[in-house]
Order: sequence, then structure tokens, then C-alpha cells
Amino acid sequence: MRRPVVKGALSDADMELMDITELKKRVVEAAGALEEKLAAMSDGFYRNPELGLEEHRTSAAMRAFLIDAGFSVEEGVAGMETAFRASIGSGGPVIALLAEMDALPGVGHGCGHNIGGTASVGAGAALCAVLKDKLDAGEGTLLVLGTPAEELGKGKIEMIKKGLFEGVDASMMVHASSKRTLVKNFIGLAKVNFIFHGRASHASAYPEEGVNALDAVIQTFNSINALRQQLSTGVRVHGIITDGGKAPNIIPDRAAAYFYVRSNDLTELMAVKARVIKCAEGAAIATGCGVEVVEAGDLNAPMKINHSFYDIYRGALSMLGLKEDLQPPDKNVGSSDIGNVSRIMPTIHPHVPMRPGINIHTHGFADATITPDGHRALMEGVRCLSITAVELFFNPGAVERIKKDFDETG
Repeated sequence: MRRPVVKGALSDADMELMDITELKKRVVEAAGALEEKLAAMSDGFYRNPELGLEEHRTSAAMRAFLIDAGFSVEEGVAGMETAFRASIGSGGPVIALLAEMDALPGVGHGCGHNIGGTASVGAGAALCAVLKDKLDAGEGTLLVLGTPAEELGKGKIEMIKKGLFEGVDASMMVHASSKRTLVKNFIGLAKVNFIFHGRASHASAYPEEGVNALDAVIQTFNSINALRQQLSTGVRVHGIITDGGKAPNIIPDRAAAYFYVRSNDLTELMAVKARVIKCAEGAAIATGCGVEVVEAGDLNAPMKINHSFYDIYRGALSMLGLKEDLQPPDKNVGSSDIGNVSRIMPTIHPHVPMRPGINIHTHGFADATITPDGHRALMEGVRCLSITAVELFFNPGAVERIKKDFDETG
């Protein structure tokens, strides 16, 4: 029943906005009450980094925290021991917070997943503290999905394949950074290995009897370097030699290289990958080697940008008195399996700033996550995700707007 509108009285819409604002204030307060525990959790992940699909202690700590907060938790989902699905509530809309957890080999949490993953877990706990009764009454469902192996470009893709995102209306997470950048492209990524087979021989006594597999690898790099002249600005091709032989006096009968091919356009990505494969096949012919082409894992799709969703997140920044750092969305870009999620539903991946002048995938970035700057970035993520979720749950039309944006961008 609609409230009667009388002169000087607030309309239903005004009352709803007041209610939503009050809920946002309460989840911000709830987030603040969790700060000490969340900072300790993030710091603990920094001190005990775990690689993709091996995040057993990290995943267990996240699950325990969410269970204590009031979530129901399923572990080992999508065929991955460290993946999990935590949920509260029933009905729609269904909103998912994505919790990354893996570290980098040799660099630990140089990508800041200890901040991003903990922010999603913390936002889930703050929202549960305020909204559980409403959500349990059928006003929506909140999920926290533990998504392992982002650095392998794998976890979210496996969860998509196994149906963990079915029925989800929107998903979001934050990522630690040097700037407060909201809209940032992630370019598509395909990975391919080339294994060349030649014939071993003594490099000095019988060189004429050998077929040098390492020559094929080197020729592949030279051909790709020539190809770069005909590639568009946004395309990236980069690789390493993973096997170059065993000794200088033995002509290598086996050599291998591993390449990444990136582009912000899926059609272009596949076309460039095909040309890179041709470079390797040509090198094999030129050197008399055989070549195996082995694709490595699933393709990471380019990020699909949802401006309406980012506008809602901007509202959270405004409420907290924070200002967005504007920079081109195609500056300093990488790739991630979050792109695959963005292709099936409205998804955002804003960046929370620690401090200027630090770059991801470095020891310095990892070390910054446990400083006061890192803790501040963590709590910004918790608060902004929480505020954004309240808007999606209780502002009529918010989910419809971001879905309309998703549909119209193709």
C-alpha cells in the first residue's frame, strides 16, 4: 500500500532513498568494526602466500571468517579444492562478491590479492551484519565466491563452466593499485607453447648431422619481432624460452618457448594468435625441425565495461568523500579471468589506491599491502563494495539499469 501524499510529506521514493542511505551508513559502521580483523587477515596472507590452486590456508581462513559472520559455505566447488561459495539470503537480486586469493611465484602478493580478496570477504561480513534478516526474508541473495588461480587465468573460468555464476545478476570486486581508477580495460589473452624437435649431435665434431631445435626457437622470436611491425597498437605478443638445450657442445634435439598473445578485440586476438603459430611453423620448416603447438589453458576474454555499474560505485566514492583518479582505461593494462565473467553478466573491477609510484607484480607492491596505506586501501574496498551492494539490493531499477547497459553493449 502506498503512503498517502500530503503537503510537506515525503514521497515513497524519498522515504526509500532515506531508508537506503541509512542502510549504507550502517554497513559502513559495520565495516569499520571489522577493520582490525580484516587488516590482520590480509597481513597474514602476505606472510604466507600461496600459489594458484594451492591456496589452502588462505581459502580456509576466508571460509572460517564468513561462517563466523553468518554465511553458509560450500567448499571445493567447481572441481577446485580451494574454491568456495558462501551465501546468505534468498530470492533476487543475486549479487556476488569475488574473492581472489593466489599469490605470484617469487613475488608473493605482488598483485595485492590479499587486499582484494579480503575486501570482498570483509564486505560480505559487513553486509551480513546489517542485512541478513532482510535477505533471509527473500529480499535478495548475497554470495561471496572464492575464486582461486587468477594468476593462472583459470579459477573464474572453471567456476563459469561448472555453473557457479548461473542465476547471478551482478558481480564485483576491487583490486589494489597505485591509483583510484574505476574503469580499466583488461585485454584478452591467449597462451601457446611451441615445442621443437630436432636431432642431437656433437656441436663441434659432427655439426652436419644435427638438427638444431634451439635455432627454431630463435627463428620464431625473430619472425614474431618482424610481425610486430604489422600489428595494431593495442596488440601485445611476448614470450620466453622454456627449454634451450642442455650443453653448448650438444646440438639441442628439443627446445621450447611459451608465448602470450593479447588484444582488446576477440576477433583480432584469434587472428594474431594464428599468425604467431605460423611464425613457429615457418621456423620449424626453415630449420628442419618438427613442432608441437600446445595451447595453455582457456582464453581470458577482454573486459566488457558496464558504465552504469561503475556509476553506482562512483556513488559510493561520493558518499565517502573520495575522488576518482582519471586516466585512460587502456593505460597500463593486463589480462584477467574477470574478463570472462564480464562477458556473461554486469561486472566491475575498480581499483583502490595504496600510494602513487608502486607497480603491481613487484616486491615493493607486496610490501605496501601491509602498511597503513595498504590497510586504508583495503577498508576503502570493503566500504565501497558494501555501499554498492546496498544500492543494488534496495534501489528499485538499479539492477535493471546495469543489465540494460550490459545488453546494449553487445
